Amino acid sequence: MGEAFEPPSDDGIQSVELKSALEDRYYAYALSTIMHRALPDARDGLKPVHRRILYGMRLLRLDPNTAFKKCAKIVGDVMGDFHPHGDQAIYDALVRLSQDFAQRYPLVDGQGNFGNIDGDGPAAYRYTEARLTEVARLLLDGIDEDTVDFRASYNGEKDEPVVLPAAFPNLLANGSQGIAVGMATSIPSHNAAELCDAALYLIQNREASSEQLCTFVQGPDFPTGGILIDSRESIREAYRTGRGGFRVRARWAKEDLGRGTWTIVVTEIPYGIPKSRLIEKMAELLQEKKLPLLADVRDESAEDVRVVLEPRSRSVDPVLLMESLFRITELEARIPLNLNVLVGGLVPRVIGLAECLREWVDHRRVVLQRRSRHRLGQIERRLEILGGLLIVYLDLDEVIRIIREEDEPRPALQKRFELTELQANAILDTRLRSLRKLEEMELKREFEGLTKEKEGIEELLGSEKLQWSDITKQIRAVKKAFGPETKLGKRRTTLENPPDTAGIDFSQVMVEREPVTVIVSQKGWIRALKGHVADLSSVAFKGDDSLKVSFQAETTSKVLVLTSNGKVFTLEASKLPGGRGFGDPIRLMVDLDDGTEIVAALPYKPESRLLIAGSDGRGFVAPADALVANTRKGKGILGLDDDAKAAFLVQAEGDHVAVCNTEKLMLVFPISELAELSRGKGVRLQRCRQSVLSDGCVFSLAEGLPWRDATGATRLANAQVLEKWLGHRAEVGTLMTRSFPRFDRFGK
Repeated sequence: MGEAFEPPSDDGIQSVELKSALEDRYYAYALSTIMHRALPDARDGLKPVHRRILYGMRLLRLDPNTAFKKCAKIVGDVMGDFHPHGDQAIYDALVRLSQDFAQRYPLVDGQGNFGNIDGDGPAAYRYTEARLTEVARLLLDGIDEDTVDFRASYNGEKDEPVVLPAAFPNLLANGSQGIAVGMATSIPSHNAAELCDAALYLIQNREASSEQLCTFVQGPDFPTGGILIDSRESIREAYRTGRGGFRVRARWAKEDLGRGTWTIVVTEIPYGIPKSRLIEKMAELLQEKKLPLLADVRDESAEDVRVVLEPRSRSVDPVLLMESLFRITELEARIPLNLNVLVGGLVPRVIGLAECLREWVDHRRVVLQRRSRHRLGQIERRLEILGGLLIVYLDLDEVIRIIREEDEPRPALQKRFELTELQANAILDTRLRSLRKLEEMELKREFEGLTKEKEGIEELLGSEKLQWSDITKQIRAVKKAFGPETKLGKRRTTLENPPDTAGIDFSQVMVEREPVTVIVSQKGWIRALKGHVADLSSVAFKGDDSLKVSFQAETTSKVLVLTSNGKVFTLEASKLPGGRGFGDPIRLMVDLDDGTEIVAALPYKPESRLLIAGSDGRGFVAPADALVANTRKGKGILGLDDDAKAAFLVQAEGDHVAVCNTEKLMLVFPISELAELSRGKGVRLQRCRQSVLSDGCVFSLAEGLPWRDATGATRLANAQVLEKWLGHRAEVGTLMTRSFPRFDRFGK
C-alpha cells in the first residue's frame, strides 16, 4: 500500500471521528427530546406543543365565550407560527386536551367528533371546531401583562411564551405522560380543590412536607373515576419520593333482576383503558374458559359507561366473581407515578408533592410581581400624561394660541409650561370636545384614583406578606370555581379498602372445574387426559418411554412432583398439556437442577399429610400444605446425605407404614412412631445395610396392605398375613416370601 490519501484542504470536507460525531448528535437529540418534547414544565404543567396550541388559540381570540373556529385553522396557525412539526401530531395533542375522559380538566372545548372512551379516533380537523375552556383562560390569564418571558419562535418572526402564567395548578390537576431519552414521566390527574387546599397550607407553612400535604391531597382523581385501593401509607410514600404507583379498580354494583337472579353493572373503568379493548379481552377469556364464574359480558353504554356482567349461576358470590375478574382482566389497572418534571423549566428532576406545589406557588408570586410592575409602569405613564393635561387646563387660551400661531407647537408648549415630550404629545392629541370643564373634573378623579392604586402596588411589591395574601385570594377563587360542589370539581375517584380475600384460592376460582387424568412417563413427560380414564392401555409414549404414574384429578387441582434431590415442585393441572400428543417434559415447566430425575407425582389435597423418604431409609410425615411451592424453583423438603436420593412421596392416610428395600426386606410399623416435620432429614424408617429403600405405603391395618405384582394385578395382604412383618421403626425387616410372589410395588 502506498501513502494514505489526504483530500485537498480547500474543498470544504472536514475529517470527523464517527464516535464523537454520533455522541454529539445523539446528545443534541436527547436534550431536545427532554427539554422541548417529553417532559412538562413544573410551573404550568405543559409541554411545548400544548403551550403553543393554547397560545395560538389565544391569538385567534378563541376565549370560552366566543364562537368556535375550525381545528384546521388552529393547527395551521400553530404549525406555521410556533411548532414546525407534523400537523397530525399537533391535532392529536389538541384532541387530547379536549377529551373529558383523558383530561380531568379539559383545556379545549371541542365541537364535533373528538373520539370516545372506546378508543375510536376523532374526525379529521376540517370537520371539528374548538375554543378554549375556563381552565385554559386561567392558565393564560395575564400573559399580555409582562408576567412571563417570551422567546423568538423557530423562524424568528414571532414571539412565544417560555411558560404560561398558570393561575391553575395544571401539572398535578391534569397530569402528564411522556417518554424522553433515558427518562420518562407519568403524572396522574388530581382534584384541583384539594391541590388548592394543599397550596394554601403550603403558603402558611413554607416547610410543610409531602406527608403533611397528603392530609389535603387524598390521592389521584381520574377523569374516568374508579376506586383507589392502595393503603394510605403507600400513597404517602409515593408522594414523598415522587415515584410509585396506584391500583385503580372499576366501580361496580349488583343489580337485582327479581326471582333471585342478578347481574353486575360496571359504571366506571380504570383510567387509560379503552372500553372496547377491555370487553374484547374479557370475551376472549370467556371463550378460553378462563372465567368460570362468568356467563356473559355485554356493553350497554350510551352517554355513560354501562358494562353488564352475567354470572354463571345465581349462587355465585358477586364479590368473589369481581375479585377473580380484577386479577385476570383490565378491570383493575396499575397507574404509575413518576414525578419527573423540568424544575424552573431547565432541570429534569423527580420531585415530591410538596416541591411540585412549591414550584407552582413560587411561580405565581413571580407572576404577581411582574404583573404589578407592569401595571405600575402603565400607571406612571398615565400619571405623567394626566399631570401635563391638568397643567394646561389652567391656561387653555394660551395653549390654543401656541397651537394656532407657532410653527412648531410642541417645543413651544414644552418651554412655556415645562412639560415633557410625552405630555406635550398628549396635549396635541387631545380632541377639542375634551376641553370642557367636566373633563377636567374627570381627569382629577382619575389622577387621584391612579395615585392611590400606585401606592397600593408599591406597598404590595415591598411586602412579601401582602404578596402571599394576594396569591391566597387568587387560589381561593380558583378553589371556589372548581370546588367539590361543582360538577367539574366533584371528586370522581374514591378511596376504599378492598375486601379480604386471604382465605380464597383464586387458582381454583379462575379455572373451570373438569375431571382429568394426569399421566407422568418414566422420562418425566407429563400430560392431562380429559375425563377420568380407567384404561390407559391405548395411551402412546414417545420412543422407548413408558408409564410411570397416573392418577385422577380435576382442572382446579395442583400436582406435587418430587425430584431425586429432595425438592418438591407444584404444577397447575389447568396448565398441563392435553392428551393429544406425548405431553411436555416437566423440566420445561420448573427449574430442575442438572442430573435430577422425577421420582413421584401425586395430586395435592389441602390439609392432608404425606410420607416422604430417601433411599438411605430416612423420612418423615409432612403436612401437604407445607410442600406447595409458588415458584418455579420449588421447595427443598427432604435433606439428603452423600449419594442418597429421594425414594418416594405417598399419601399418609392410615395407621401403619409399610416400607421395603431392594433386598426384598419389608417392615410394617405404626405411623405414630414417625415424626411430623415441614422439612428436614427425618428419622430412620428402615435399616438398609447393603441396599436402598425402594418403596413405601401408608395403609389401614384393618383394611389390609394393597400391592401390585409384575403383571399389574392388584392384591391385598390382610392383618393375619402381615403379622410376621410387624415391627418397629428403624428395624431391618423380614424377607418378602411366598406371601408376596412377583412383588412390583405397593398401592392399588
